[in-house]
Amino acid sequence: MAKSIKIKQIGSPIRRHHTQRETLIGLGLNRIGRVAEVPDTPQARGMIAKVKHLVRVVEAQAK
Repeated sequence: MAKSIKIKQIGSPIRRHHTQRETLIGLGLNRIGRVAEVPDTPQARGMIAKVKHLVRVVEAQAK
């Protein structure tokens, strides 16, 4: 079963390092309030950890 994580952007990348902005784009987020569903992989969890102050995990589910 492929697991997925829903994340929501809650913070602005303005005045943040450009790598954090690129990480948000890589996660499929680019605007406050957007929700993206990403696969539950170590790479995605690392990206979420890098911008944990800008995103919130809405739910994690198994498909």
